[in-house]
Amino acid sequence: VQLQASGGGFVQAGGSLRLSCAASGNIFSINLMGWHRQAPGKERELVADINIGGYMNYADSVKGRFTISRDKDKNMVYLQMTSLKLEDTAVYYCNVDGLSMNCSTYGCYPGPFVSWGQGTLVTVSS
Repeated sequence: VQLQASGGGFVQAGGSLRLSCAASGNIFSINLMGWHRQAPGKERELVADINIGGYMNYADSVKGRFTISRDKDKNMVYLQMTSLKLEDTAVYYCNVDGLSMNCSTYGCYPGPFVSWGQGTLVTVSS
């Protein structure tokens, strides 16, 4: 399963950006879709995720400013970011876990997968 993230860029503090991530491949089902970020010199951290039931989880630092959503039919996840702050500057990675169809000479069976996108840079300037 491959993920393609897009939407990063430069924005002034207080501005907005929308990130998108498309999952493709032999996807049988998706359990969780989310976004993490990694700022220079820091560890990767969870920003937000949304599970199969639609439950959304946010890092305290982005609550009230970021909104995660998904399009189940298109296997896409979005991150709407508003009121951006300098400290939101980071590389943002989408991630998806679920089941993919794995085929061999013995047949096709669903198996678990966890995939990460390539990262998209968000730079917030003053």
